[in-house]
Amino acid sequence: MPKAVRIIWNTVTTLLAVAVVAAAVLLVGVRLVGLTPYVVLSGSMEPTYPTGSLIYVRDVEPTEVEVGDPITFVLDEELNVATHRVVEVNETDGWFRTKGDANDAPDGSPVLFENLIGEPVFCIPKLGYLTNFLTNPPGMYLGWSAVVILLILLFAPDLLKWADKQDQKPRGKREAHGTSDDGGTPKGSK
Repeated sequence: MPKAVRIIWNTVTTLLAVAVVAAAVLLVGVRLVGLTPYVVLSGSMEPTYPTGSLIYVRDVEPTEVEVGDPITFVLDEELNVATHRVVEVNETDGWFRTKGDANDAPDGSPVLFENLIGEPVFCIPKLGYLTNFLTNPPGMYLGWSAVVILLILLFAPDLLKWADKQDQKPRGKREAHGTSDDGGTPKGSK
């Protein structure tokens, strides 16, 4: 492989590998430091958390939450998750009253302390669209296919070098024994 092609190949595969590792860290690796990513699916918290954002939520005790804090919580029996701002805390009965920043009125039902997941720490706009795509078919299949193709691309130059060396070994042995490529008469004889 010519040197310029090899440099371009190495650059492209390195950039792809860095992109895959960065995506893995942003989507999975953050869990190692106690953050859980969630996709913002509605505009109820805009402009704070735009639709399609990926928010990172840390665990928090209900007693640490104050009025004005955004919280992420289990919304219903189907385990849907929402993030809204706390407008009232009732420690006696163990619930929060919440409201989306873009909503005109507070939410109809209180959020029980036991439904609290945590507090958003930060968000990355638009990354939620990619996350949602990659965690559901067909995006999941495309994502895994891209990883496999990347691995093939990373190792292809080494495999090609190895195959080329394997092809050259028999030829080198024949030439050392003084036979022609056709395996018949020795070189130089008639």
